[in-house]
Amino acid sequence: MSGPLLIARREADYALRPRMGNRHGLIAGATGTGKTVTLQKMAEEFSRIGVPVFMADVKGDLAGISQPGGDHPKVLERIAQLKVEGFAPEASPVVFWDVRLIRSKAVGVYFITQNPRDVPDNVLGQLGNRVQHALRAFTPSDQKAVRAAAQTFRQNPAIDTEEVLTQLGVGEALVSFLDAKGQPTVVDRALVIPPRSRLGAITESERARIMRGSPVVGYYEKEVDRESAYEKLTAAAQASTPPTLDASTDQKDEPFSLPGAFNSVFGGKTGSRGRRSDSVATAMTKSVMRSVGSSLGRQIARGIMGAILGGTGSRRR
Repeated sequence: MSGPLLIARREADYALRPRMGNRHGLIAGATGTGKTVTLQKMAEEFSRIGVPVFMADVKGDLAGISQPGGDHPKVLERIAQLKVEGFAPEASPVVFWDVRLIRSKAVGVYFITQNPRDVPDNVLGQLGNRVQHALRAFTPSDQKAVRAAAQTFRQNPAIDTEEVLTQLGVGEALVSFLDAKGQPTVVDRALVIPPRSRLGAITESERARIMRGSPVVGYYEKEVDRESAYEKLTAAAQASTPPTLDASTDQKDEPFSLPGAFNSVFGGKTGSRGRRSDSVATAMTKSVMRSVGSSLGRQIARGIMGAILGGTGSRRR
C-alpha cells in the first residue's frame, strides 16, 4: 500500500491516506478560493499511485492535468514557502471520455461545491476527507452557512474554526482527513501544495493529440439518435388506446370540450358492452411499471406517476 498522499502543509503535513480514499470527501469554498486546484492536486496524487480518477470537467479547467506544469512564479513561490522537496513538472495520463454511467464498488466520491449546504445532510455526514476553502459572510444567510460549515468539523482548540473560515486566503483551507482508524482528524489551517501538472485549460491541438491516442477514438465521435424514453412511452400509450368507433355507428361526433378531453386522458372510456378501457395516462403508467425491473425503479416510477395522476404523497392515519 502506498504512503499517505501529501495534499497540504503548514507547520505539519496534511495527507490523505489511500486506503481511506473511498470514504468520500468534500472540497468547498467561495468562487476563486482554490477549489479547482485542490481537486487537481488530489486527482494527480491518486493518479501517481495508479488509482483512476473520473472528473466532470465541463469548462475544461482541469484538462491541464494532462500537461506538465510550467515554472509559474506563484507556484515556485508556494513550493519554496512550503519547502516541498523533489518537486518537478509532471503530467498525468488522461483520457477524454463521454461517460454515460458509472457503477462500481469501493469508489470514493468527492463533491466540489461553493457551499457545504448544497450537499444533503445525510450525504454530508458521510464525507470524511474534507478541504474547506474560504466562505464569504456578507449577509445573515451567509453567516449562518459559515457557522454551519464550521460545526461539521472535529474542532481544534487552537483555532476558531468559524472565524478562520472567512479569513482564509487563496489556496489556503481548513483540512481534515481520516486517520488510520477511519476517524476524522481535528481540523487545521493549511496551504494546499500546488499540482505538478499545468493549471488551467489546454490548447485545442493538445486536446486533439490526446484524443487521437485515446483507446475510444472513433467511438464517441459518432452521433447516435437513440429512441428516447418519451418516444417509447408514447408508442406504448398509443398501442394501448382502444380503436375509434366506426363511422357507421349511430354515435354522433361531440363538440370539443376541455373537461371532456381531460376525462378522455385521465378517466378512460366505456365501450358499447359496458367495459371501461384504460385512459392514456393509466396505460402509460402500466407500461412504465412493466418495463421497470428493480424495486428502486418501481418506487421512483410510482412516485412520478402518482404525482402526475394526483396521488397523495402520504397516507392519512
